[in-house]
Amino acid sequence: MEEGAERQVQHHFVLLHGVCHGAWCWYKVATILEFAGHRVTALDMAACGARPGRAEDVASFEEYSRPLLDVVAALPPEEKAVLVSHSFGGQSLALAMERFRDKVAVAVFVSAAMPAAGKPMTFVFEQDLTLARAMVRPSRQFLNDAVMKGNVLTAERYGAVRRVYVVSEDDASWSAEFQRRMASWNPGTVVKALQGADHMPMFSKPRELAELLVEITEEHS
Repeated sequence: MEEGAERQVQHHFVLLHGVCHGAWCWYKVATILEFAGHRVTALDMAACGARPGRAEDVASFEEYSRPLLDVVAALPPEEKAVLVSHSFGGQSLALAMERFRDKVAVAVFVSAAMPAAGKPMTFVFEQDLTLARAMVRPSRQFLNDAVMKGNVLTAERYGAVRRVYVVSEDDASWSAEFQRRMASWNPGTVVKALQGADHMPMFSKPRELAELLVEITEEHS
C-alpha cells in the first residue's frame, strides 16, 4: 500500500457459538476476517470446545456466559466490539448487550435465538415447539435458570443496542419465517438474508457470511 493511501478500518469481531459447539466452528469465517485485516476473538463458552469442564457442572447461565461477559468487560474504554452469535449463543449475546450496552458496536444474530426486551429469555423457546425440541441436547440449556426466566432484558439497555438479524434462508432447524418473527420482537432490528445458507452458515456459506459481517459492521457501527 502506498504511503498516505486510505487504510481499511479494522474491526474487532467476537464470535459466539451455539449448543454442542465451540470456537472451532467459526474457523473458516475467522480465517477470512483475519486475512482481511480484522481482529477476531472466537470464544469457547463454559465447558464447551477446548475449555475444560463438564456441561453438568456449569451451575448457571451466568457461569456459562462468563467467557463472553469477561471479554466484553475487558475491552478498553474507547473500544467497541462487533458481537456475533449463532443459534443458542443469541441468549448469551443478549445478556452481554444488557450488561455492556456501550461496548457493543453492533450485535449480529446469525440464525440465532433473539429474545424480546421485557420478556424472559425462555420466551424464545415457548414460541416454537420444533425449536424447543431441538434444544433438548446433551449441553445444558438453563431453561429453569433465574436469569433465563427473569425479565432481565430492558428496552433501555438491551433494546438500545444496534442489532442485525441474519436469516439463513434454507435453515431446516429454525424456519426463515420464525427467524424473521424473532427479529420483529425488537423494533429497529435490521434483517439481512443469506441465500442458500442452512442452520450452519459458517460451514455452508463461510465467505458470504464473512463478507456480510463486514458489510453490516460498516453500515451500522
